[in-house]
Amino acid sequence: MKKINFLIRLKEEEKLFIIDPSEEVKESYIRKSASSLKSAEILLGNGQVEDAVPMAYYSMYNMLTALLYKVGIKCENHSASILILKELFGIENSKIIFAKKERVDKQYYVDFKITKEEVGNLIKSAEQFNSMLYDFTDKLTTKQASEYRKEFEDSLVN
Repeated sequence: MKKINFLIRLKEEEKLFIIDPSEEVKESYIRKSASSLKSAEILLGNGQVEDAVPMAYYSMYNMLTALLYKVGIKCENHSASILILKELFGIENSKIIFAKKERVDKQYYVDFKITKEEVGNLIKSAEQFNSMLYDFTDKLTTKQASEYRKEFEDSLVN
């Protein structure tokens, strides 16, 4: 119930919307995801280890956003998007939760240690997550997307 209340509150704050599904926006976020992943790889390859972390996370988040647009959900809150992935679609979200935590730690704090190997593993995790989510999104029929959208919309009714 606490999770649903969080989503209802975001809807009331106009940070979560039920929208018309958009293949065009979905495709834009898929391209953005690929670009962010490539940036992470380039940064890592050039020794910018901590700067690669946010790019790996954003590649995952952009792929998730692509799925939401395919279904017709616009969410302006990262935590809520990640929650929706698990609660609505039943997709394991531990990889993106870990990547989000790493992004926050590496972007906003200075007291940490990180190795090139750890970031390489994070990038591999992002590749796996993105591939799995891309496959799920690609195989999602219009009818299934509509059913997910309806289920989500019904869950937000106060």
